[in-house]
Amino acid sequence: MSLLDYMWRTVGVLFILLMKSASATDCSCELTNAEKPFPKDKLMNIEKSAVECNQKIQSAKMSDEGALRLGLRQRLLQLQEDVSALEREDDGGLYGAVSLRILELELAEVLQLINKLNRTHNTHQSLSRKVNATMLQVQTELKQLEKFDHMQIAQTLKENKRLKRSLAQCQEELLATPPPPPTTPTTCPQGRPVRVEGPRTYTVTQYGTSYTYGSWGRDPRPTAGKESWYWLIPLTSSNVYANYVRQYTSLSALIAGVSPKDVAIASGNPTTNTIQGPNVVMYGDALYYGCYNNPSVCRFNLTSRAVTTASLPQNSGINNKFPFCHLEACYVYTDLDFVTDESGVWVVYTSAENYGNVIISKVEPGDVPTLGRTMKTSLHKRTATNTFMVCGVLYATRYVNKETEEIFYSFDTKSGMESYNLSIRFKKMHTNIQSLNYNPSDHKLYVYSDAYAITYDIIFELN
Repeated sequence: MSLLDYMWRTVGVLFILLMKSASATDCSCELTNAEKPFPKDKLMNIEKSAVECNQKIQSAKMSDEGALRLGLRQRLLQLQEDVSALEREDDGGLYGAVSLRILELELAEVLQLINKLNRTHNTHQSLSRKVNATMLQVQTELKQLEKFDHMQIAQTLKENKRLKRSLAQCQEELLATPPPPPTTPTTCPQGRPVRVEGPRTYTVTQYGTSYTYGSWGRDPRPTAGKESWYWLIPLTSSNVYANYVRQYTSLSALIAGVSPKDVAIASGNPTTNTIQGPNVVMYGDALYYGCYNNPSVCRFNLTSRAVTTASLPQNSGINNKFPFCHLEACYVYTDLDFVTDESGVWVVYTSAENYGNVIISKVEPGDVPTLGRTMKTSLHKRTATNTFMVCGVLYATRYVNKETEEIFYSFDTKSGMESYNLSIRFKKMHTNIQSLNYNPSDHKLYVYSDAYAITYDIIFELN
C-alpha cells in the first residue's frame, strides 16, 4: 500500500456518518475529523515537477558539452600539428600560401566550435539554476506534506533507506581491494615527505627587490673546501637571462651581502651560454641550466669555466612555450626545470608530442653530459608551479592562494606510480615562487620567491 492510499483510507474512516434506522426509534452518531484534509493536488503537482526536471536533465542533453570539449581539443591538436608542419616545410612559395589558407579554414572551424561550446555552456548553466530552484521548492513542499504523516510512515521509509545504504557501504568496504603500497621508494632512508615546516631562512639578497626571478642554494656534492658555500643567480636581464653566478662562503655572508665571489659564464646578456630561465641547480661544482634559445641542457664547470651541452629530444618546449603556471599567471621561461636528489641531476620538461605533459630525464655525468632514463607522466606542466625530486620521486607543487602553496603530485621514477592527492601545504612569504629545489644533504627546500631567498624543512616519516 502506498503512503497516499494509506492516508486516504484513514481519512475515509475518520469522516463517517453512521446512521441506524429502526421501526420504533432513530439513532444517529456523527464523527467529525478535526484534522485538515490531505492536499492530494499538491502531491500531484510535486510529482509533475519532478518528472519535468528529470526530462530536462537527461544525460544525452548534458553530454553535449563534453562532446564539444573533446572535439575542440582534437581540432586544436590538429591545428598545432599543421602549424608545426608549415614551419618545417614552408618553401616561401605556393605551398606556404596553400597551407596558410588551410590553417585559416581550420582556425575558423575552431572559432565556430568555441562559440557553440560557449552557447551550450551558458544554456546548461541556466538550466542548472532553474532545476536547482525547482528542486528546492519541491523539497520544501515535501517537508510540509510530511506533517500529514501521523503514523510516521515516511520517516520510517527514510530510515530504512539509510540503513540499506549503510549496509551496502559496509559490504563494499569488506570486499574492497586493499590500497596499493606507498609510491615512495622503500630505499629512501629518511622515509617519505609528510609536511613542510618553516620558513627557516627568509632574507632579501644584496640586490634588494630589483630582480624577482632567480634561484639560490647549496651544492649537494661540493668540492673540498666549499662545503659551507652558497650560490645565488638573479636573472638580471628581463627576468629571463643571467650571465654569472655569485658565491658566498657562508649563509651569514649571503644574508649580509658581504664578500661575494662572481664567476662569469658568458660575455653578455643574452648570448651563447647565457642562462635562460630561473630553474638552475648546482651539483658537483657545476651549474645545470637551460641553454639560451636552444633546446639543450647546459652544464657550466666552475673550475674549468667550460660549458658542455646535452640536446633534449626533438620538439621539446623552450622559449616560454610550456612554462609553469597557475590560474592567475605563468612563470616566464620556466620550460626547463632542473632538480637534484640523492642520485644526481634530473631535467623536467615537455613537448607537443607528449601533449604538454611532464617528461623527466636523468642527466648523466661525463666529459659531456648525456640524457639517461626518460619517463613520461600524465601531469600537464601548466597545472604545476614547480617540481623537486627526493629519492627518485618527483613532486610537483601548485598555487592555492597568495598565502599557500601545495605539494599535490608525485611520480615514482622506479615504479612509474603516480599520485595526485598528497595535499602537503605550506605557508608562503610572498605570492609567487619562481624556483624551488630540494637539497638531499640538508633535507631543505631552497626557494626563490619575489626576490627573497627562503628555506623550508621537509619533515619525513618512515613507512
